[in-house]
Order: sequence, then structure tokens, then C-alpha cells
Amino acid sequence: MSIFSFLKNTKTSAPDIGHLKTDVHSHLIPGIDDGVQSLEESLDILREMEALGYEKVITTPHTMSGSYDNTPEIINAGLDKVRKGITSEGLNIKLEAATEYFLDETFMERLEKDEQLMTFGQNHVLVETSFISPPPQLKEASFQLTMKGYKMIFAHPERYIYLLEDKLLLEELIDRDIIFQLNAVSLTGCYSKPVKKFAERLIDMKIPRLVGTDCHNMGHINLLKEATQTKYWKKLLDLDLLNNSL
Repeated sequence: MSIFSFLKNTKTSAPDIGHLKTDVHSHLIPGIDDGVQSLEESLDILREMEALGYEKVITTPHTMSGSYDNTPEIINAGLDKVRKGITSEGLNIKLEAATEYFLDETFMERLEKDEQLMTFGQNHVLVETSFISPPPQLKEASFQLTMKGYKMIFAHPERYIYLLEDKLLLEELIDRDIIFQLNAVSLTGCYSKPVKKFAERLIDMKIPRLVGTDCHNMGHINLLKEATQTKYWKKLLDLDLLNNSL
């Protein structure tokens, strides 16, 4: 085999997000959480996402008491600024916003007070937890959200060490009809090898119903492109995903 044939055979294919047209998890409103910090950065990322084939992005800044005390007013004001930037730059990608709630006592108080939650799709509520240990309110939050007509979306379950170590809890959450949202970039091993392996196991179990970029910066776009080259990317896209129905 010639050196030219070798180079041809090992050439990396172009990133391909396949039929995935809607992203459901990102942090692209400038300056309100640990995501992008400028409008220019947000627009650069959205331009890259449009080039990859995304048609809609549902961005989800953190709402976390004491760290990111975001409100619908703050989030929607930021959304309006980015949308104006999209228009001025001539981009075609659509941008919507919800939020990623941290599941703690403050979140439970929101539920108790019947506070209107920021949602996407059919009353979908994106929640995250500590990576180390499950919050004591986890099961009650799932129950209360269901009773109030919401659908819990469990952000990046593959990153929760407690879920990796507790098969019974994983099975119980699945039985509760919680929608699992996997981070695409987890397939690259960027978080850790155990997270990558757990993500692959969840895909093999056909558990994820949503996939998100969890994009905070341009580095995540590069990781997304890397993820499309992994052997589990096609397996993920072959699942019964809900992204494009949102």
C-alpha cells in the first residue's frame, strides 16, 4: 500500500449530525451563567451549529440558587438580544430558551408555590443534580412535576456518579417515565472514561430520548464534531429521539 493510499484510508470524515435538527441543552445567552460571556461568542457558536445542520437551538441557562439566580425576565431579555444578533448576522437558525434547574430545596419551593416554570416542548422541565450524590428530593420532584402536568427531563444522567453506582435507582427513575437527555460530547471521553462508558451503556439500553450539546463555549463545538466520529454516535441517532418533535 502506498503512503497516499494510507492517508486516504485514514482521512477523518466530515462531522455529520445526521437527522438531528434541534438541540435541547446549551448555555448561549451571554453573561448570565458559566456559558458564553459575549454576544459575539454566542453568534459564532450558533453559526457553527447552523453549518453542522442544526435548525433550532433551545438554549437552557442555569437557574441555581446562590450561583445563577436567573429569572424568566433575565433569560428572555438575553434571548431577545441574541435573536436580534441572529437577524443582523443573517443567520437562519431558530433560537428558543428554557432553563436548566438545579434540583434542590429552592426548586421544591417553586413547585410548592405553583410558580410558573420555564419549559420547552410539551411542558418539559430540564433539571440537573449534584454529580456526586442524589438529592433527597429527587423522587418527590419527579412525582410533583408529573402531578402538575410537567415532564421531567433529566440532564446528562451519564455524568452522575451516584447513578452509575446504583442500578436500582437507575431502574426506578426509568420506571417513572423520566426522559433522559444525554450529552453528545460524553461520547468523546471529555468528562472521564467512566462517564463515556456509562453513556455507551445507556445507549445500549436504549434509554436516552433526547440528546444535547450542553454547549458552553466553542470548545464544546469541537468536541461535538469529535463525537460524531465515535462508533456510538450512529447508535445514539438510531434511538427513538424526541429532539426534532420539539
